[in-house]
Amino acid sequence: MITGEQLLDAFAAYNQQIWPMHIIAYVLGAIAVFLAFKKSLWASRVIFGVLAFFWLWVALLFWMPSAGQGFTIGYAFLVLFVIQGVLFLIQAVKPGITFGTHNKVQTIAGLTMIFYVMVGYPLIGILVGHNYPRAAFIGLFPCPLTLFTFGLLLLTSSAVPLYLLIVPSFWGLSGVLWISIGMWEDVGMVLGSLVSIVLLLRRNKKLKAGEQIKNQEKSSEAWSLNVGD
Repeated sequence: MITGEQLLDAFAAYNQQIWPMHIIAYVLGAIAVFLAFKKSLWASRVIFGVLAFFWLWVALLFWMPSAGQGFTIGYAFLVLFVIQGVLFLIQAVKPGITFGTHNKVQTIAGLTMIFYVMVGYPLIGILVGHNYPRAAFIGLFPCPLTLFTFGLLLLTSSAVPLYLLIVPSFWGLSGVLWISIGMWEDVGMVLGSLVSIVLLLRRNKKLKAGEQIKNQEKSSEAWSLNVGD
C-alpha cells in the first residue's frame, strides 16, 4: 500500500495532466443522468457508452501510468477496469437493460449517490484538506466512478446481470483500504456500494419471481385452451 500523501500527490499530477477533461466528465455525467429517465434503447446505448468510456479512461489513463511508475498492483486494477469497460461497451452496442425506473426507493438512492459523486466528493475533499488538484472527480477516478456507476444502475427498470456488478462491488467494498490511509471521501462509496448491492440483488430477485409467475400463468392458459379444444 501507498501512503495517503503519495496518493494525493499522484492525484495532483494526474489532474494537472488531464485538465480540462473534468468539465467534459461532468457534462457526460449530467447527460447520462438525464437520459436515465428515458425508457428507450438509444438512451441505454448512450448511458452505457458513457460508462464504458469512463471505465476505459480510468484503466488506461489512471491505472496504466500508475502501474508503470512502480505501483505494481495497478496492473491488476488496470485489467479489472478494462474488463468492466468492455462489458459496458457490449451493453452499449447490444443493450439488454432499460432505464426509467419508477421505484421510489431505488430512484432516491441512485440520485443521492450521483449527487454525492458530483458534489459530495469535492466538498468533503475540501473539508479534509484535499483541495484541487489533490481531489477526485466524477468519471476520472476509480472511487467516484464506482459510486456513479451504482447510482445509474439503480435507475434501471430491468434486472442487472450479476456479471456487471462484480468489479464495481469489489472496488466499492475495497474502499475501506483507501479510508484507512485518510481518503475519508470514500466512506460514501463504501456505504453506497453496500446499499446498491442489496437493492439491486433484491430487485433482481423480485423481477425473476415475477417472470416465473407470468410463465406459469401462460402455461396454465395454454393448458386450459388445449383442454377446451
